[in-house]
Amino acid sequence: MGTRIPFARPDGKTAEGYLSLAGKANAPGVVVIQEWWGLQDQIKGLCDRFALLGYDALAPDLFNGVVIPYHDADAAGREMNSLNFLEAADQHVRGAAQFLLRSSPKVAVSGFCMGGAVAVLAASRAPEFSAVVPFYGLPPETVAKPADVKVPLQGHFANSDDFITPAMVDAFEKGLKTAGKPAEIFRYDASHAFMNEQRSVHDRHCAELAWGRTSKFLKTHLG
Repeated sequence: MGTRIPFARPDGKTAEGYLSLAGKANAPGVVVIQEWWGLQDQIKGLCDRFALLGYDALAPDLFNGVVIPYHDADAAGREMNSLNFLEAADQHVRGAAQFLLRSSPKVAVSGFCMGGAVAVLAASRAPEFSAVVPFYGLPPETVAKPADVKVPLQGHFANSDDFITPAMVDAFEKGLKTAGKPAEIFRYDASHAFMNEQRSVHDRHCAELAWGRTSKFLKTHLG
């Protein structure tokens, strides 16, 4: 449904990503941020699903073509640890937003696992976004505090998660409320990465519930 495209970063360098178009003029946009496995087919499929909802969706390739097999968590961890998160947010993600805003009136950012952290970071630093939807990913408070988030937020988190623990989610939600940020946090009786239908942790019921909530949230804030 989509295709790989080049786009300009704010610093003038060229990045690449997967673009799926809604098939209508002036569609709102969503920047979709990958997990630590790279720009997997599953993330491309999510872009296609956003396009079917009526959004132009662009997933920037943060690993520059490197895709890690699901069984190799060590390699995924190494790739993630070598990523400059601030550069990813300020250049790849912001560049993707600027690309979409050439034809989209408003743009949101959504990310999964590592991408959830990058999405919150981007929504705290870039002025292009109108909403953010992180899935089971948060940046450290030393990089971006809840009070730094500039746009309405809807977060989706798993109750059985050793990466983004319930305690971390509670602290993030408390920080958002204390700062008076427009936000809603949803918790699911599922495991980390429950949206990924290519993995055994996928929970169809929770995934569809989260997708429905995301669709409603984007409709409210993007149109």
